[in-house]
Amino acid sequence: MKQLGQYVAPRHAVAHLSDPHLMGSGGLHHGVVDNTANLRRALDRLAVVVPAPQALVFTGDLADRAEPDAYETLRSIVEPAAAAMGAIVVWTMGNHDERAPFARGLFDSDHDGFQDRVHEVDGLRIVALDTSVPGYHHGDLRPEQLAWLADVLATPAEHGTLLAMHHPPLPLPMLRAAELIELHDQQALADVISGTDVRGILAGHLHLSTWSTFAGVPVSVASASCYTTDPAPVDRFVSGVDAAQAFTMVHTYDDRLVHTLVPLERGPEVTHVGTDITEALESVPLEQARELASSKTSQFNT
Repeated sequence: MKQLGQYVAPRHAVAHLSDPHLMGSGGLHHGVVDNTANLRRALDRLAVVVPAPQALVFTGDLADRAEPDAYETLRSIVEPAAAAMGAIVVWTMGNHDERAPFARGLFDSDHDGFQDRVHEVDGLRIVALDTSVPGYHHGDLRPEQLAWLADVLATPAEHGTLLAMHHPPLPLPMLRAAELIELHDQQALADVISGTDVRGILAGHLHLSTWSTFAGVPVSVASASCYTTDPAPVDRFVSGVDAAQAFTMVHTYDDRLVHTLVPLERGPEVTHVGTDITEALESVPLEQARELASSKTSQFNT
């Protein structure tokens, strides 16, 4: 489709999903939420996104109890969907994951150490960082991991780097409880990424969407596909709800990232513009297309 506005098409499209918390044997999360069905809903929504993503990045808590059959189910659902989109899959450890079953189930590997990996998609580097601490829910990056990351970042990627990690390095004003299980020693990470080609940090863990900056780098936290955290609970310190599940689309441009939240639930439609409008806009000169679209008599009414 022709360029209608001031910006060219994005260079990359990345789908950022988080916290599917798949249950072994298809059980219901907290006896209520069908996490497997929600994951399928997310992928169904993602399948109609245009342009299609080049990477599906999952930022942790892939399995709720690190059960081998949960990872098997996850892989069997996600990998065919990603292949149909022409996308790679980036798996990231969370505090509910465990390294040995994670590596075995998702990478056919017996490596049970840090699950840090580098992925490349059309010149964009995506580094998956393992911030998990065995037996605990807070996050950490060990000195040897930071040394490894510094070595990776020493050579810039053609179109820069995204870091994918479970524990977000940002303040948590709407979820103070999460301060108890936040990423420890965040300054050590800041020291490593400052002045490098890191363009953005993708994280999860909070079960809600939020954004900030860290060491001058944009941070985007994706909501969960299982259940979400109510940021304004009534008479509760923390309230998890079966509502508002979403994922985030990340589009890269040469000078910026654009993040768009996509809810899993399609609400009732109140207005629409049909897809046939694209044919009409393609058939006329650009200035005429803009005039048609911006006129108050146009089908566009936002």
